[in-house]
Amino acid sequence: MIKDNLNAVRTSLKSGVQLVAISKYHPVSAVEEAYAEGQRVFGESREQELRIKYDTLPKDIEWHFIGHLQTNKVKYIAPYISMIEAVDSMKLMKEIERQAEKNQRTIDILLELHLAQEETKSGMTPEECRQLLAEGLWREMKHVRICGIMMMASNTDDEAQIRSEFLAARDFFDEVKEQYFKDDDSFSVKSYGMSGDYLIAQECGSNHVRVGSRIFA
Repeated sequence: MIKDNLNAVRTSLKSGVQLVAISKYHPVSAVEEAYAEGQRVFGESREQELRIKYDTLPKDIEWHFIGHLQTNKVKYIAPYISMIEAVDSMKLMKEIERQAEKNQRTIDILLELHLAQEETKSGMTPEECRQLLAEGLWREMKHVRICGIMMMASNTDDEAQIRSEFLAARDFFDEVKEQYFKDDDSFSVKSYGMSGDYLIAQECGSNHVRVGSRIFA
């Protein structure tokens, strides 16, 4: 089942769109099945579950931390995490920098935007993100690399609303790319779109989709 689901999702992706298979809450055996089909990028949101999978599974897997990350958990994932997708404060970024330096690594991160209608969604407003970038403290960090933005659309059946939020994310990416990262090729990731809306996300410029239930049904 996972094999068929994974291949169906891959077939529906546009060229250049990276698939992050969201394996949180699913057993090691499910990840192994997807791995056997060539999937190498997986997303997790709980440190303890991620640690078990990292210790058990092949080391060429690229692990992305996708959920809200508490600062006191950074030290546990810093030795091996490939990307932290939901950085929503300078406090968290500073801790990632500190732990990455301890481990003599550079950790890729995405800035999390809050564009959805629900208050329960986390992330920075566009204005908060602009302020963080304008203050410039991130420029001094040698062990954190800002690679783009991520967001989640509103949980709604209104495709027009979802599309408008994705387009707002695309426009924001273009804005900060031009202002702060124009000559930085690593700032290239537009991470939005999940199982229910990744097809719309692709149409709105996403090049990094996080798909879980459509794969691990």
